[in-house]
Amino acid sequence: MKQHSSRRRLLALPLAALLAASLVALPACGSASGGSNDASTSTAASANAKSGKSGKAEKSKAYTFTDDLGRKVTVKSHKRVVACMGSFADAWQLAGGTLVGASDDAFGHYAVDSSKVSGVGRSTSLNLESIIALKPDFVIMTGISDGKHATGVSQADAESALKEAGIPVAFFKVTTFDDYKRMMGVFCAITGRDDLYKKNVTKVGEKIKSAVSTYSVKSKSPSVLIVSAFSKGLVVQNSSGMAGAIVKDLGAVNVADEHPSLLSDFSLEAAVEANPDYVLVLAASDDTATAQKYYDQVVGSNSAWQGMDAVKEGRVTMLDAAHFLYKPNADWAESYVLAGKALNK
Repeated sequence: MKQHSSRRRLLALPLAALLAASLVALPACGSASGGSNDASTSTAASANAKSGKSGKAEKSKAYTFTDDLGRKVTVKSHKRVVACMGSFADAWQLAGGTLVGASDDAFGHYAVDSSKVSGVGRSTSLNLESIIALKPDFVIMTGISDGKHATGVSQADAESALKEAGIPVAFFKVTTFDDYKRMMGVFCAITGRDDLYKKNVTKVGEKIKSAVSTYSVKSKSPSVLIVSAFSKGLVVQNSSGMAGAIVKDLGAVNVADEHPSLLSDFSLEAAVEANPDYVLVLAASDDTATAQKYYDQVVGSNSAWQGMDAVKEGRVTMLDAAHFLYKPNADWAESYVLAGKALNK
C-alpha cells in the first residue's frame, strides 16, 4: 500500500441606497429577440459537440436554465460577466466567455488577467456595490453557504439587489467533477462553444475514466484518513469534499465515513485507533512546505501516530492546493492521477 503530490465583500452602502444608485446607473434589460434555450444540464453542449457544430455563440438567443438553487435564470447577453469565485471565473473563460469582474482569488490561482478584469473583493467578502458598478449582464455566484464559502453578502440579499438592478444571477454548487461538468454544460450552451465543452469537459472525463481504471484500489478497498493541515491543527475530511470524492471513486474507504464523529471531535488517539492504511494530507494553503510544517507540529512528537502502519511504511502523502484545495477544472484528471498514485504506494 503506497503515494506522492503536485498543480495549479463588503456591502459598502446600505442596500436601499445601493439599489437606488444602481437603478439610475443601469439601463433596463430588454427582452431577448430570440427564443429560450434550456441549458439546465450539459446535454445541449454535449449534443452539439457530438454533432460537430462550429461552436459560435448565437447572439440573438436568450438562454434559460435552472441553477443549483433551483432558480430559473435567463441570460440575454453575456458580454459583461462577473464571476464571484476564482474557479467559476476560470470555468467561464474555459467555456469561451469573457469577464469584466471577478473575485480576487481568480487572479492569484487562475489565468484571469487583472489588467482587463476588475476585482470585486474576496470570494468570502464580496463588494456588491463594485459588482453592480460594472454593469454586468450576468453574475455567477456560489450556491454553497457552509461558512467556508460565505460570500459576506447573503445569497438572498445578493439575488434581491441584482434582480432589482435587472441583472440575472446564477448560483452553482461545485465540489466534484460531475458538478463542474453540469456547470460547464450551462456555460458552453450560453456561449455556444460546443467545441470547448468537448475539450474542457468531455476529454477531461475520458482522462478521469482512464485514471480510475489505472489506479483503482477497489479490489483491496484500503482505508484512508484525509486531513487538512491548518496552523491550528488537523481537520478531517469525509467523502463529501473534493478529495474525498476522488478517493471514493478510486475505490478506497474513507474512515471518516465509517466514523463520522472524527469530523466534529477529531483526536490523534481516535485516528490512531482507526489505523488507516493511508493518510492523505491536504495543503490548506498555496505553500505546501507550510502545510507540511503544520502537520509536523501536530503529529511529529506523537509516538502513537508515528507508530501507525501508514506512517511507518511511508503511506502518508501531502496533496497540493492547486489540485485539491482549488477546483482544478480542466485539470481535474490530474487530481485523480495524483490521488491514485498515493493510494498505490
